[in-house]
Amino acid sequence: MSPKVAQGEASATSRIESLDVKLEVIVIPVSDVDRAKAFYERLGWRLDQTPPGIVQLTPHGSACSVQFGPGLTSAAPGSAMAYLIVSDIEAAHDALVAAGVEVGDVFHVSPDGPVDGPDPQRRSYFSRATLRDPDGNTWLMQEITTRLPGRIEGGLTSFGSASDLAGALRRAAAAHGEHEERTGEHDENWPDWYAEYMVSEQSGAKPPE
Repeated sequence: MSPKVAQGEASATSRIESLDVKLEVIVIPVSDVDRAKAFYERLGWRLDQTPPGIVQLTPHGSACSVQFGPGLTSAAPGSAMAYLIVSDIEAAHDALVAAGVEVGDVFHVSPDGPVDGPDPQRRSYFSRATLRDPDGNTWLMQEITTRLPGRIEGGLTSFGSASDLAGALRRAAAAHGEHEERTGEHDENWPDWYAEYMVSEQSGAKPPE
């Protein structure tokens, strides 16, 4: 390969990697649009304004929506599977049950397979619960508070809702209390400590000590 060709390929790769692309909508296959609409509204998802024949709903705090309607996909109803990320799996599970939604029991992943109850250490990615819509499309709820390194680009931090931000602040407050116990001193610079901790949770960076 000539140096000029290699340079051109590297330049093309750089351009495509810097292309700003956002996942906006996932189409899910359903057999009864009205039944599916009622189910997802019961989950508390927002009904968006769309052209005729398309139903679009967006989970609270999510930048990505779901769509369904006649002719949108050739996939078999019930064949979709996707993840729903929550910051507190037990609170999310209980809220859905209270709304009359059938949700599987909370479990966590272990080397020996699924185990009942949330992860004892409440590690991110380990605690889960499953729910299905009337067609059988599967949603796996997963508790994540601290992201793996590199999951969020450039240390950027964003919160999809006030409750999401409140949860992050509560975790930062608890961690900061432990920090003050370790140092034996009151930290006057706690706002900066909170900010660094909250960014580290989302970016997967090492949290402040």
